[in-house]
Amino acid sequence: MTDESAIAKRYELIAWMLNERQKRIFLAAEAQLLGYGGVSAVSRATGVTRPVIHAGLKNLANRECTAEAEMQRIRKLGGGRKKAVTQDKTLLFDLEKLVEPTTRGDPESPLRCTCKSTRTLAEELKRQGHATSHRMVAALLHELDYSLQGNMKTLEGAQHEDRDKQFAYISMEVSKRLAQGDPVISVDTKKKELIGEFRNNGRTCRPQGTPEKVKVHDFVDSQLGRANPYGVYDIGRNEGWVGVGTDHDTASFAVETIRRWWRAMGSKTYPAAKELMITTDGGGSNGSRVRLWKVELQRLANELGIPITVCHLPPGTSKWNKIEHRMFSYISMNWRGQPLVSHEVIVNLIAATKTSTGLRVKAELDTDQYPAGIKITDEEFARVLIVRNEFHGEWNYKISPNIN
Repeated sequence: MTDESAIAKRYELIAWMLNERQKRIFLAAEAQLLGYGGVSAVSRATGVTRPVIHAGLKNLANRECTAEAEMQRIRKLGGGRKKAVTQDKTLLFDLEKLVEPTTRGDPESPLRCTCKSTRTLAEELKRQGHATSHRMVAALLHELDYSLQGNMKTLEGAQHEDRDKQFAYISMEVSKRLAQGDPVISVDTKKKELIGEFRNNGRTCRPQGTPEKVKVHDFVDSQLGRANPYGVYDIGRNEGWVGVGTDHDTASFAVETIRRWWRAMGSKTYPAAKELMITTDGGGSNGSRVRLWKVELQRLANELGIPITVCHLPPGTSKWNKIEHRMFSYISMNWRGQPLVSHEVIVNLIAATKTSTGLRVKAELDTDQYPAGIKITDEEFARVLIVRNEFHGEWNYKISPNIN
């Protein structure tokens, strides 16, 4: 039997014969025997509030006070100040009406557009004629089973009817390419990062009392700007490449990162490759509707001399992209709690990312300019040798080299 259950059992056996003073002294003695955390443990076991147990501890410490004097101060059963809800019959009803979720947007709700803090609720109840305080409101909300809660991401919205079929198709195509010994890569843009002495989520080991000092406000430094990491993850070899851009995140930048990965890693690993397969999500610089993405891939296919097959993940499923949980997540863990004070620091931290499963990542700073807003004409797009698959050709297509 645990300490708390034993305390609860003892209290249940003798509580009926103890007066108010004797109860709090008994509970205080139990708490004192338990030592640190005893008050909380006794409170949980018996349901008696911590202030009552602390009052009992004072009684134990003040032993010179005679029992006769204390007996004169013991309240009769049912004595003491009556609860506010006993005196004010409509208090609970009016409070619940203020916090009831169904009143959101109701023009009759006085707090429909305000933060429902305990102080705000108390002020509104006072305006309605109730005698209350923010502490009393907090206690009443607890009795009504209300608590502070954040949002929970559970609503994904409508799913595409062919979502599962597209995943199955991608899996089949990836397995086929890997069996042939051809490269299969997952690509995407990582979250843009502020450069400078800014707070970076997470914690890192440092001497006690010496946290890394960073700026209070996250305003972009006009001199340092942002970093745009674009990643390439080799699914078959568990290797990665990240281009850290200093300009815009465009389709040209995305394909240039793939090009640099091929020159530095891909061509050496797959010298006999007959095809390059790319899996990615459906939005951003590598979106399925972005014409510039396809035009740049055509140029890359021409340079490599092999076809490039692209499979986009269905809408709303970017979190399932391999690169997200096989590479980007480890990069974020590697630099947690460390301010990204320069582009060079970001490159070094990315390149230092390793895992026990063998992940290795290389990184390079890309200072080239990639202008935004480039428009591709119908004539330019017509020169792309694209063959769309019968199954969702907007997601699955092949771009072959254009020798001419």
